[in-house]
Amino acid sequence: MNYGSPSIFIFVNLIFSLNPRMPSSLPNLSTSTPRVSLYTDGACSGNPGPGGWAWILEQGSTVSSGSGFERHTTNNRMELLAAVEGLRSLIGPHAVEVVSDSQYLVKGLNEWIDGWKKRGWKRKEGALLNADLWRDLDQLRAHHSIHCRWIRGHTEHPQNTECDRLAVAAIQSAM
Repeated sequence: MNYGSPSIFIFVNLIFSLNPRMPSSLPNLSTSTPRVSLYTDGACSGNPGPGGWAWILEQGSTVSSGSGFERHTTNNRMELLAAVEGLRSLIGPHAVEVVSDSQYLVKGLNEWIDGWKKRGWKRKEGALLNADLWRDLDQLRAHHSIHCRWIRGHTEHPQNTECDRLAVAAIQSAM
């Protein structure tokens, strides 16, 4: 499957069909809620340094993608921004399986975010890094039903490999 050419601009395909491969265990779903798979990745040339992010959205046979660049950032910010931008590309509520090689993103959304929110966007140990992006993800959670699944990165998972390529290409095209 071709996921498109590298670009720092977001391309969003607005026509979706139902994705039967989405797990049925996502919370708070109605039978009419469209289901999508969102693959994300971030990359950084130095940490901190120039960074790129990318996402691929699949719903049935419909595929869209987006990528972008930041001049001075961290890898974790790029991982989060990929998810934020992919979720922002959706029109209307969806049941979303976010697939990422970032344990920071996956554990953050599946396990930690509610505690951070209760503590005023702070960790038990103090300041929460990237609190702005975690707040964005929390707002997107209010609109979509989101479940995250971790995959090992760089293990020939086709969408993860393509997201990595798009994120690196975003860095290279902006430098």
